[in-house]
Amino acid sequence: MRRMTNFPALGLLAFAFNAYGQTPSTTPPPATDPPAAAQPAAQPQATQPQAAQSQGRSPGGDVGSGAGDIGKGAGKGAGDLAKGTGKGAADLVTLHPVGAVENVGKGVGGAAKNVGVGTAKGTGKIVKGTGRAIKHIF
Repeated sequence: MRRMTNFPALGLLAFAFNAYGQTPSTTPPPATDPPAAAQPAAQPQATQPQAAQSQGRSPGGDVGSGAGDIGKGAGKGAGDLAKGTGKGAADLVTLHPVGAVENVGKGVGGAAKNVGVGTAKGTGKIVKGTGRAIKHIF
């Protein structure tokens, strides 16, 4: 009987890779402003413009977001398929076969569209995140 020791090691490696990719690369600066409750309420606070510096998503975040997009597409597709099938069954019971075929077709079309879009967006994000992670290693 062969032992399967590679699968747990591979799973642990994949988990470590994703956890490393999701850790922030820089620490946020400490807050230097005093709390608003300590300042007198009579003085209006001057607002200082903040630099528009957005923190990009990490490679592990891209991979996770891509997996989420694939799941969302599959969920929406299953919902459309169920809705079309339900309407089609109702039309078939009420002796409207043309309406039944039309509703089932709409459900299948909507499901295919949502699954296709979710898969394409998710795969793109996963590939982008994987490429960024590999680039970061080298």
